[in-house]
Amino acid sequence: MTNRNPAMRVTAMPADANAYGDIFGGWLMSLMDSGAGLVAARRAKGRAVTIAMDGVTFHKPVKVGDEVSVYAEITKVGTSSIVIATDAYRRERHSEEEELVTSAKFTFVAIDDGGKPRPVAAA
Repeated sequence: MTNRNPAMRVTAMPADANAYGDIFGGWLMSLMDSGAGLVAARRAKGRAVTIAMDGVTFHKPVKVGDEVSVYAEITKVGTSSIVIATDAYRRERHSEEEELVTSAKFTFVAIDDGGKPRPVAAA
């Protein structure tokens, strides 16, 4: 990712983990969807909804207490759609080093108040 400002940061808590102390993949995907959604809404200048998630890869586990940073970068803008490459990194609580844990591509569609697709505003 060229844009190194995280869309969001969260600390993984015990309620987000399985019995082994690893964070649930669904929790991580939800976090990534939220981070990508923030970027999509800003670019769409309004409501944008997730219509697809592709190429999810879990590279490494996330542990309770890790800080998770989600980075999201727009890779394509169509008439009403926005494709966003999204990476999640973990950082141990007392470390400065980040490690890639999950990657995915999210596709959003800008919608109007009636829930119908609308054009994405020009950049």
